[in-house]
Amino acid sequence: MRVAIASDHAGFEQKQQLVDYLASELKVDTIDCGPDTDDRVDYPDYAKKVADMVVSGTADCGVLVCGTGIGMALAADKVAGIRASSITTPEFADLFRRHNDGNVVCLSGRFVDLQVNKDIIKVFLTAEFEGGRHAERVAKVMKLD
Repeated sequence: MRVAIASDHAGFEQKQQLVDYLASELKVDTIDCGPDTDDRVDYPDYAKKVADMVVSGTADCGVLVCGTGIGMALAADKVAGIRASSITTPEFADLFRRHNDGNVVCLSGRFVDLQVNKDIIKVFLTAEFEGGRHAERVAKVMKLD
């Protein structure tokens, strides 16, 4: 599995730690899409980088970190083929994958503890889409692109 990850300046510190977590603890092939410092950047630029990698198949899924996760989710969802959401609990991550076939998880670097975000990522990467009635709903959502 390949995971593309990026942040803005508000999520930079956690992003750096999550890159290490993905690679060393979860043994996931990780593509760090930046930024390389905590200097101010615009989150839509980094959301697009990750979303484009997921849509192209370069990455299987994406992780984005900003202050709240909300801005990244809004920006990533503008890319056709992306199902992104701001997730704040492992339970929501599970439902996001199982019911919505989410492919980009967006995290809060300011309001959610690092350990909780690690737990969210682990659930996001291991939960499987249930299909069935959920597949019909996801198909309807994707027609809105």
